Amino acid sequence: MAFMSILFLGGMAALAFLFTRLFGGGDQVAILVWLSACGLALILPLVGILFASTAFRRYATPLTDVMAAADAVAAGDLSARVSETGPGEFGQLARSFNHMAEELEQENQRRRNLTADVAHELRTPLQIIQGNLEGILDGIYEPTDEHVGATLEETRALARLVQDLRTLSLAESGELPMAWQDVEVGELLEDVRTSFVGQAEAAGVDIEVVTHPGTSDSIDSLRIMADEGRLNQALSNLLSNALRHTPAGGKIILEAMATPAAVSIRITDTGEGILPENLPYIFDRFWRADPSRSHSSGAGSGLGLAITRQLVQAHRGQISVTSRAGEGTTFLIELPADGSIH
Repeated sequence: MAFMSILFLGGMAALAFLFTRLFGGGDQVAILVWLSACGLALILPLVGILFASTAFRRYATPLTDVMAAADAVAAGDLSARVSETGPGEFGQLARSFNHMAEELEQENQRRRNLTADVAHELRTPLQIIQGNLEGILDGIYEPTDEHVGATLEETRALARLVQDLRTLSLAESGELPMAWQDVEVGELLEDVRTSFVGQAEAAGVDIEVVTHPGTSDSIDSLRIMADEGRLNQALSNLLSNALRHTPAGGKIILEAMATPAAVSIRITDTGEGILPENLPYIFDRFWRADPSRSHSSGAGSGLGLAITRQLVQAHRGQISVTSRAGEGTTFLIELPADGSIH
């Protein structure tokens, strides 16, 4: 192909020489034209090759890198990344690919963590159940109410864990059944308080409900469309958590406030608070500030706050937390007040 191109350009140079002589050009002009044409015949292919090589490096190489990285990800190497220095759409393609690969890597790590966490949570109650039953069968333990009751309590803990995992899984996939109805938030907070007032009195903690309807003559501004049972579960998780971390003599306030676009619910306690380095993780599954604590010591399964966040998000709401170590914690839930949750 290159030889044919040079032959063609050489022929054109010869024609240029002849035409120059025919139209009255002198020998020197004709020779100069011929030399120029021959020079172009040699230079143009080189320029074409150089341009093609540059274009290949500029466009084909980034695409090849993305394809190679995609093959690596398909083979299981989720750490594969590509350079994001390509031009225009190629650079955007590289950034999008890297973002996708990063999300896949993080999701894979979350899946691994979940599997390990579930295995860890199941191990303790299963070992207790197995030990108690084997002890009774071997005659080491008498089948007393105490031993049977302890075994039964562990089976209940397992049932709660399985139910929590199911709720969390359905909520994360957007498949959690919701029974929408008109809910008066002030009444809901009173119901939640009533459920925990016995525990609070035993712990020496006061629980107070405060409402701010937003108008002086009506409480309708605190009404929202929600699944009352699911919302009650979310608030109960937060109140249970607050009771667990609030010492005797402390106080927990359940507060509702109406705004033009939302209803805000605050759960504020005067407990031990949360360290700043722990705040980003408190909504993670199975996370505990003190890893040594387990459900047997009253710390719960580590799923309560993760479930609470998912239940709030199922209502198209948002949940956030602020805290100061040694001073207390406030959880803020904001739910749409305009019926946009359907």
